[in-house]
Amino acid sequence: MTTIAPATSVDLPSSERTAAAPVAVPWFLWAVAFASTSVMVGIIWDISWHRTIGRDTFWTPAHLAIYLGGAVAGLSCGWLVLQTTFGGSVRDRAAGVSFWGFRGPLGAWVCIWGSLAMITSGPLDDWWHNAYGLDVKILSPPHAVLAAGILSIQIGAMLMALAQQNNARRGDRGSELPFVYAGGVFIVMLATLVTQEIAFANAQHGNTFFIVSGVMFPIVLVGLARAARGPWGATTAAGVYMGVTMIMIWILQLFPAQPMLAPILRQVDRMVPPPFPLLLVVAGLVIDLVIRRLPADARWVRQSATAVGAGLAGLVLFGIVQWYFAEFLLSPAARNVFFAADQWDYNSRPGAWQYEFRTAPATWGGLGLAAAITAGSSLGGLVWGNWMRRVRR
Repeated sequence: MTTIAPATSVDLPSSERTAAAPVAVPWFLWAVAFASTSVMVGIIWDISWHRTIGRDTFWTPAHLAIYLGGAVAGLSCGWLVLQTTFGGSVRDRAAGVSFWGFRGPLGAWVCIWGSLAMITSGPLDDWWHNAYGLDVKILSPPHAVLAAGILSIQIGAMLMALAQQNNARRGDRGSELPFVYAGGVFIVMLATLVTQEIAFANAQHGNTFFIVSGVMFPIVLVGLARAARGPWGATTAAGVYMGVTMIMIWILQLFPAQPMLAPILRQVDRMVPPPFPLLLVVAGLVIDLVIRRLPADARWVRQSATAVGAGLAGLVLFGIVQWYFAEFLLSPAARNVFFAADQWDYNSRPGAWQYEFRTAPATWGGLGLAAAITAGSSLGGLVWGNWMRRVRR
């Protein structure tokens, strides 16, 4: 059974849009928003724990935050499925997706699967450490199962918010907010995945930074700009990503901690925060400004040209701004609580490298490859965004 239906694109007159009441957010959207946020807060906290303390157990607060998010997502979506199946109206059941005789929103099923994967990974990870010791690489088999579960919860939250947005009346104020918030938390997850490759200022002048940015971010930002009903979908989502990351930076520095696993190569007395977030709000703003001018009845050729132009323009401006911002982050002016620069893992040897770029500056060949990748990623974002505009279940 298909999970999509044609999306309407007829706007109400401005007077009717102004008079429309704000959309009430259903309880299950609050629940999955909390769950997806709790998972990512726990992930950032756990990375900080390993960078600061090193040694941990299954019962650390960071792990509890991760699995709390998984449990909340699974229980709330499970209850929603039961409620829809046995207590929902004919319309509610018809709008759901059937699985083993039960009916519920598509996003709820994705969240339930993600929750089961996360809960399975917990005892599996504990057994793995008891059998093989500390992980040599981050993607051990238990962590791969956990990562798949986390990804499913983030996607499920977006799908549930999409159905709410797309089924709301045109002109309902705020119908897109749960969706763009879920999109922002999704960007937090993507940025966390590439922390070592591009998030530290030392890496933000090289070819790899621009190539990885071109792969990861245009597809998401263009997709969000295309799918969100409001005019600032990509900008708002990028702002959510920056806001969540900055709050974690400021909070983690408040807690005293010390290393407990050799080798200890530098003195650390506070939780090491994540690096300052990428200025993706710049790219989001440019992409929104371009995508919002696309007519609802535009043909595929115009849609494609607009998406590629938006992605390239957004990433070019983002790259320029981030280039100079990276230089600032390596300067003494950024070594404070707000920007949290020059804070490193306890097992990283102090040296002049902390204040230098660790890669050669980007080359024209590398930038050309990044531009080609950005164009392809932007087209992928257009396809994804057009699909999301039709999600109804």
